[in-house]
Amino acid sequence: MSGISNIGGVLDHLDIGSKNKDAPKSNELGQAQFLELLMVKMQNQDPLNPQEDTEFIAELAQFSELEEMEKLNTNFSSFSNVMMSNQALQASSLVGRSVTVPTNNASLAAGNVVSGSVTIPASTSDVNVNIYSESGSLVESIPVGYQSKGEMVFRWDGMYLEVNGELTDWASQLPNGAAPGQYKFEVMASIDGEPTQLDTALSANVNSVTIGSNGSLTLNLAGIGPVSMSDVKQFN
Repeated sequence: MSGISNIGGVLDHLDIGSKNKDAPKSNELGQAQFLELLMVKMQNQDPLNPQEDTEFIAELAQFSELEEMEKLNTNFSSFSNVMMSNQALQASSLVGRSVTVPTNNASLAAGNVVSGSVTIPASTSDVNVNIYSESGSLVESIPVGYQSKGEMVFRWDGMYLEVNGELTDWASQLPNGAAPGQYKFEVMASIDGEPTQLDTALSANVNSVTIGSNGSLTLNLAGIGPVSMSDVKQFN
């Protein structure tokens, strides 16, 4: 006897499909089918040349390893689903809140303020905040005077500019203040005698949150658009 000639002969003995006609058909080999197949293989092996113990143990070890991998995949999938649910819950709590992100565009709503910040690379006596309309026209050019090295925080309500918690001495050119709408901010500073535009971070309201297939969060911000959660500098 030459042993099993092909896997088809073993499956004919096993007749997996006829064991449970009500069970859904699957192309995967489960635990019960594997053990049954192994028993059929042992029953049909050549008695003059039986399978070595080491070979048998190796097959069992291989199956055990495969089974553990399947359990690990199942557990990881469950963990991933839980994480996605938690992220969705956290994301929903952000809607309606204000966040600060790297941008030079902001939306001014009635009764609200636009807050922002820049990092001053070196102390300077010449810093200006320029505010442009959506069409690109200069609305205000506000001198804020001397600023020391570090972060400069500002707030603008359409008429008054507050810098590091204090109102500037600048007099607005807009008697009734700027109308609600989209504005662009440009902060210029004289650094080592050279005019330098500083990177701005401005506040924006979260209109909605999108959760990607990989679990990543994207905030859809008013007046800005989609921004990755990882780009948020501050939750206001």
